[in-house]
Amino acid sequence: MSSLQDQLMKAGLVDAKKAKQTQKDKRKATKIQHKSRTAAVDETKLQAQKAKEEKVARDRELNAQRKAEADRKAIVAQIKQLITLNAQSKGGGDIAYNFTDGKQIKKIYVSESVQNLLIRGRLIIVKLGEGYELVPFPVAEKIAERDESVVIALSTAQEAQTEEDDPYADYQIPDDLMW
Repeated sequence: MSSLQDQLMKAGLVDAKKAKQTQKDKRKATKIQHKSRTAAVDETKLQAQKAKEEKVARDRELNAQRKAEADRKAIVAQIKQLITLNAQSKGGGDIAYNFTDGKQIKKIYVSESVQNLLIRGRLIIVKLGEGYELVPFPVAEKIAERDESVVIALSTAQEAQTEEDDPYADYQIPDDLMW
């Protein structure tokens, strides 16, 4: 069986002079390689290695995104479970308790005892879906650790801090004030 070079010459695609020049160049390259003892750079291997590294980087990024999404879903499930297991009754009262959700003022109807617990910071309002629930303060702290946006009013009595420039700082706010 003849070599590829012989077959190309018989087909007329390559002439003898070009074939000899190719063999001569090939021998020179191998001779130089042996003398310098350096490995010949194989571009296809380099390209394959680069493609492999890029694929590994893309896979890592995809896995990180998937993990972040799974973590987010787990946190949402934990919050929902905390709220449903620890939700307190609103007391079915007729006293309107106003609170702010973002920039909107919302109102829930509670009993007088529940209103007192809300005012003292023992019960906290949290958002569950489109509705609002009441949970004890320690549970609200656990929820706030996971996602602060779910907790609507985290103990406003404890957060009340007067500013130095407040002209009304000397005036006491009555406990029975309804807004």
